[in-house]
Amino acid sequence: MAASKPVEAAVVAAAAPGSGSGVGGGGGTAGPGTGGLPRWQLALAVGAPLLLGAGAVYLWSRQRRRREAGGRGDAGGLKRNSERKTPEGRASPALGSGHPEGSGAHLEMNSLDRAQAAKNKGNKYFKAGKYEQAIQCYTEAISLCPTEKNVDLSTFYQNRAAAFEQLQKWKEVAQDCTKAVELNPKYVKALFRRAKAHEKLDNKKECLEDVTAVCILEGFQNQQSMLLADKVLKLLGKEKAKEKYKNREPLMPSPQFIKSYFSSFTDDIISQPMLKGEKSDEDKDKEGEALEVKENSGYLKAKQYMEEENYDKIISECSKEIEAQGKYMAEALLLRATFYLLIGNANAAKPDLDKVISLKEANVKLRANALIKRGSMYMQQQQPLLSTQDFNMAADIDPQNADVYHHRGQLKILLDQVEEAVTDFDECIRLRPESALAQAQKCFALALTDQQQFGKADEMYDKCIDLEPDNATTYVHKGLLQLQWKQDLDRGLELISKAIEIDNKCDFAYETMGTIEVQRGNMEKAIDMFNKAINLAKSEMEMAHLYSLCDAAHAQTEVAKKYGLKPPTL
Repeated sequence: MAASKPVEAAVVAAAAPGSGSGVGGGGGTAGPGTGGLPRWQLALAVGAPLLLGAGAVYLWSRQRRRREAGGRGDAGGLKRNSERKTPEGRASPALGSGHPEGSGAHLEMNSLDRAQAAKNKGNKYFKAGKYEQAIQCYTEAISLCPTEKNVDLSTFYQNRAAAFEQLQKWKEVAQDCTKAVELNPKYVKALFRRAKAHEKLDNKKECLEDVTAVCILEGFQNQQSMLLADKVLKLLGKEKAKEKYKNREPLMPSPQFIKSYFSSFTDDIISQPMLKGEKSDEDKDKEGEALEVKENSGYLKAKQYMEEENYDKIISECSKEIEAQGKYMAEALLLRATFYLLIGNANAAKPDLDKVISLKEANVKLRANALIKRGSMYMQQQQPLLSTQDFNMAADIDPQNADVYHHRGQLKILLDQVEEAVTDFDECIRLRPESALAQAQKCFALALTDQQQFGKADEMYDKCIDLEPDNATTYVHKGLLQLQWKQDLDRGLELISKAIEIDNKCDFAYETMGTIEVQRGNMEKAIDMFNKAINLAKSEMEMAHLYSLCDAAHAQTEVAKKYGLKPPTL
């Protein structure tokens, strides 16, 4: 799929070279092919299988989790824990609450016993739905409990918070849970209940910190906690991206990215070099010099600018051709739409793509290419049905077009339709036997069930690098493959660093590096990488996705400071 960030985010090396940080952007929500789990976890821990990060680490983690789970139920062995609505008799985890010995022990036991009796009475009221009476009993238990009985006292506060929750008194819930956590810092129920209260109070940052602590304490085994984390991360990401994106200047990708992007299409008329008939006679003999077009055509002028790598002028020249309704109007519409996608303006690209697709008299290659690009755009916008329809229509109108099968194969991987993906890659290879990329992606698809295919995929990526040594995205894909296949962190980082060296606008490389640094516990560096990727994001959706990763890293940093909690690192 041309320049598809979601593909990269969910699949190791599944996108085309040059389809790195994607045209149209990425997504920060649960998506197809990820088992319904949030991928934000990649910014929190290794081995935790849902949807937001660099794909190879995701798949690597998922496969490790499957091996370790040994057939446990639910996606990735996740527990569907109870709603944590009921009060309890003891706090968990226990910190030790034995009765003290000595002359005052008898009096203390009496006070504690009276507190426990008040709590038990409150539990009966709670179960009967009499929450005001339950609150009075829990308040009595709190007043009776000896102050040094931290665990018991924290339980009483947590139980009162549970009753306040039933009355939707969110401020009181948060206050009582805070008391409980102060007394018992790793009290999961209190942390999660406070997280939900913060959500209701629209305290997203505080909610995220609490639920992050819960996820780490539970070892990423409770789907309810992870879904709340995913929800708040998406909300935070969308808010921040909306504010930043509306003031953002359109950013043209690097020349390396643009050339690699166009090289991922072999049946794309607009990316082909200018024909002799399109050049003036004088310029046919001037190799290496700027070309002058033979006629006054905005489209041909735009093609000339493409050859000169003067990409900033292409949209305006295409607009001249379209306004004049010149003979290259369909080509100009497609070229303009492509550059709108490249600078992250999908809203402007779609009408142009729609027009090309509807032009029945247009060259079938143009219409098929427009369908591929619109289908990729739909997938990036998380509209898989529309995406599938466009790819299928492209295959119907141009069945000998290798690009259709190449990019549809990537879509199928993302949708977890691996057998269909392999079929599409086979058809692409039949039509284009020299395509090392299609062969690499086929091997990767097969490796999802047969890891012996990783070696073949690695060889094919080496071949891709030999053919296009300046393609930064291929280095990222190969680096991710090293993590997936050999768990070779040093080699993976070396290849991703090489990608950044080749193209310092490769946001896919920055995002991937950031995710790996989180896995290594290097939060400061990870946040720096995510921020660099944010500044290069080509769509609001992609930016929201990156903000979510960055916020997850920030939350982990704060949790480590407050509670000393860190997930396992690479």
